[in-house]
Amino acid sequence: MARYEVRFRKSVRKDLDPIPKQDVQRIVAAMATLADDPRPPQARKLCGSEKYRLRCGVYRVLYEIQDDILVVCVVRVAHRKDVYRD
Repeated sequence: MARYEVRFRKSVRKDLDPIPKQDVQRIVAAMATLADDPRPPQARKLCGSEKYRLRCGVYRVLYEIQDDILVVCVVRVAHRKDVYRD
């Protein structure tokens, strides 16, 4: 399987600021694994959109996969109670 490039929206940096450092390290490690396998068994596709969800403790990583250009774009990182709200 080809290796994907993981890209982040500018807003993701702001999303990570209030999160404790231990959790940020775990989240960043989980996002790095998306380069090798953008659809791991623990990821779920969201209903009604082309986004996927990856659980990292109480935090969620929302991302989109563009298979034609081998890119995974991380859209949002937030606490599970806030991540799905616009």
